[in-house]
Amino acid sequence: MRNYLILCLTLLAGPVLADSVASDENEAPLPFDVTAAAIEKVDYERVLNGTVDAVNETTVSAETSGTITDLYYDVDDYVKQGDVILRIKATKQKAGLKAANAAVSEARARLSEARQEYKRVKDIFERKLVSKSDLDRATASLRAAEARLDAALAARAKAQEQTESTVVRAPYSGIVKIRHVHLGEFVNVGQPLMTGVSLEKLRVNVNVPQSLINKVRKLKKARVLVEGDHRGIPVEGLTFFPYADPVTNTFKVRANLAEGVEGLFPGMFVKVAFVVGEKKQLVVPEQAVVYRGEVTGVYVVDDNGRVALRQIRAGKTTRDGKIVVLAGLSEGERVALDPVAAAIYLKKQIGREAKQHD
Repeated sequence: MRNYLILCLTLLAGPVLADSVASDENEAPLPFDVTAAAIEKVDYERVLNGTVDAVNETTVSAETSGTITDLYYDVDDYVKQGDVILRIKATKQKAGLKAANAAVSEARARLSEARQEYKRVKDIFERKLVSKSDLDRATASLRAAEARLDAALAARAKAQEQTESTVVRAPYSGIVKIRHVHLGEFVNVGQPLMTGVSLEKLRVNVNVPQSLINKVRKLKKARVLVEGDHRGIPVEGLTFFPYADPVTNTFKVRANLAEGVEGLFPGMFVKVAFVVGEKKQLVVPEQAVVYRGEVTGVYVVDDNGRVALRQIRAGKTTRDGKIVVLAGLSEGERVALDPVAAAIYLKKQIGREAKQHD
């Protein structure tokens, strides 16, 4: 009776250490840990269709005019941030920069001359050898020289920018979507050059039915379901559009993804699971489930320490790495957390029983 009570308390406690369970008093403890299937609150989700969209889709336009001399990328090419995508002939821009540099040098010389003249006149004025009007003229000449230098520096900055604009670089890493120009073409300021999309930052656009929008707004939890990833890709946030489509009566919801998500590309069709409530379901840890061809199962350990492979009907995988069991298992039944070790143990168990039978 005492042993029975201890076993019941162990089952209620959840995970059981391997050395606490033995097939009988004469056998070694189980070489793997076990845990009990439990009823837990699980997110109730509604799965809807969505389309992947790039957050950053930009058209790079010409900031200076000239003839395109080099084109380094074409449609569908991958471009890294800062890479040169094309060059524009810079003869006129370089000549303008050279002239601007000369104008700055001249303005600096004129300013130096004006400062010396102002200092000379001021000294004479303090000795009362010239009139106040002479000092005012020297002061005005100094201010004019300073203004001319400021203007020359501004013109040089503009000329420098125009020269640098002949080398067009990618604003971010991404894929070239459209090439608007050709090699040798003359372009004007503002003319589109290339359009690209970034793969670093993606989002998914979903049309949510009117019947679900209030629950989705309230809970604000979702994940993107992709093939091969049972847990899905978590959504960092949801953006709700404040109006419904009058034809479909659906609300557009934008699911924002973390930066650097792999395996998704703009234009892809995906499934998005929105949390709309909770319900109690039987769950087991994901690592306890084993797949043998088309059979999904768990290794069940009975009260006598005997191990058996049990087929189950598995449901979805929860956010915290548990699998919903729809059929084949009951609450409180113990399952092996290491299916490989459990399979080896089961094989030895069958061998021992065969010898005993002989």
